[in-house]
Amino acid sequence: MQYEGVLTKMQTEFAQPIEYYLVFENAFLHLNQLLGKPLEIIHQGYQCLECGKPKKIFRQGCCYDCFMSSPSVGDWIMKPELSTAHLDIEDRDLDYEKKVQLQPHIVYLALSSEVKVGVTRKTQVPTRWIDQGAVQAIPIVEVPNRYLAGITEVALKNLYADKTHWQKMLKNEVPEVDLIAERNGLLQALPDEVKAYFHPESQDLYQLQYPVLEYPKKVTSLNLEKTPAFSGVLKGVKGQYLIFEDGTVFNVRTYEGYVVRISL
Repeated sequence: MQYEGVLTKMQTEFAQPIEYYLVFENAFLHLNQLLGKPLEIIHQGYQCLECGKPKKIFRQGCCYDCFMSSPSVGDWIMKPELSTAHLDIEDRDLDYEKKVQLQPHIVYLALSSEVKVGVTRKTQVPTRWIDQGAVQAIPIVEVPNRYLAGITEVALKNLYADKTHWQKMLKNEVPEVDLIAERNGLLQALPDEVKAYFHPESQDLYQLQYPVLEYPKKVTSLNLEKTPAFSGVLKGVKGQYLIFEDGTVFNVRTYEGYVVRISL
């Protein structure tokens, strides 16, 4: 069977283990059902997720022109502390920025390769943690806008990483850490504007399991530009990665906007 379409990040359902789906315009693949089976990926072209044109992807599923102009990829996306919608100050499109920035955000600790701190919209819980390949996660504070979440993350970067070590995550090299104890000791590290939102009595620790038959000892990242055709036996899915029998891993998120044909 063959499936053809534009790659977008895998859709997920919070279950034990996580359910993963590759969704195309007219079909979808339930990846959990393909574990242990051969799968071929062929790169056929590009389609910008913003303008829909067949232009080479620059970053985050966008062609260069859209990446430089679209409000959905403004600097405040990656650096929430740069958010200004709460001040009525526009970056690229104030209506869009208010819609995204002026809603409840969670600052959290997640355990994927080590303990990391991060920010996500409340509506993205637990999807954000699944996309990172976290095995555990716990909210630190829920705040009413992205700016407050951003300055909290900046303050906590002195204590924790803010990036996932993707090779360790995919090899399942995860230390044992008491995330509840870590979270409960953070009050003094929080910015003054945020301390009122800290509620250490909450014990909402999330546990996440992934559909992986076998974790690789070494990992090699598949680059569709250098290797436009790849085939291998699917051994697992974790974060936004497909894991193959030979240790090749494919980051679906990196290749959003790429047109591919997948054969089973």
